[in-house]
Amino acid sequence: MEETISLKEIFEVIKKRLMLIIALMLGAAIIAAAISYFVLTPTYQNSSQFLVTQSQEDPNTQYNSNDIRTNIELINTYNVIIKSPRILDEVAKELNLNLTPEQLSGKIEVSSAEQSQVVTVTATDPAPELATAIANTTVEVFQEKIPDLMNVDNVSILSQAQLTADPSPVAPNPMLNIAIALVLGAMVGVGLAFLLEYLDNTIKSENDIEKKLEVPVLGVISHIEENDIRFEPGAMQAGKKLRGGGYNGSQKKTI
Repeated sequence: MEETISLKEIFEVIKKRLMLIIALMLGAAIIAAAISYFVLTPTYQNSSQFLVTQSQEDPNTQYNSNDIRTNIELINTYNVIIKSPRILDEVAKELNLNLTPEQLSGKIEVSSAEQSQVVTVTATDPAPELATAIANTTVEVFQEKIPDLMNVDNVSILSQAQLTADPSPVAPNPMLNIAIALVLGAMVGVGLAFLLEYLDNTIKSENDIEKKLEVPVLGVISHIEENDIRFEPGAMQAGKKLRGGGYNGSQKKTI
């Protein structure tokens, strides 16, 4: 027989296991904060930009749409060349880095906006000074090598990466990690609450009996504690006489 669950039952389960859910959320948030602040290594980013222009002998000649389109098409090629060993080997040599081209390539991202002639080279490293140096040196080496590689001279440095006085790491983001941990903790807590409720097959109410046995409940015997018994004044006096032996066993006590 197919079982259904109502919204009221859902809220009852959540209310019943609310402390468990809160504990899991707090535990996940504490773990995320500890990992973010004490385990993960902060990383920094810095960017340098260059502009792809059409080299022309006559400075008075106006650019046309074909020239711009050609430059944009070249950018995809430039993005590959920048991260090639030909460029990165020279960058590692100038910065005295003990890194392979593949390792150095993992620290560099090259991007350009759609229909834009501006290319951004972003370097990431645990040391903000090194991230700045990698970004600037990569663009400078690329500008120096591209005339020999493609027989063109259309790269101009637009802006260099600048090291700020108090750089901020781009990762990890403790607040974002804590927020994600809270959400995940809540999801795990709610799921665990319903799992425990599903595994709990004890009978707690008349409805549980009807669902388990599929028969109607005819009556309920309540459990009465001694503190719940209240005597009427006449009954209390009768009880005292009964304990004193003034009445025989045929007389009844009224409750």
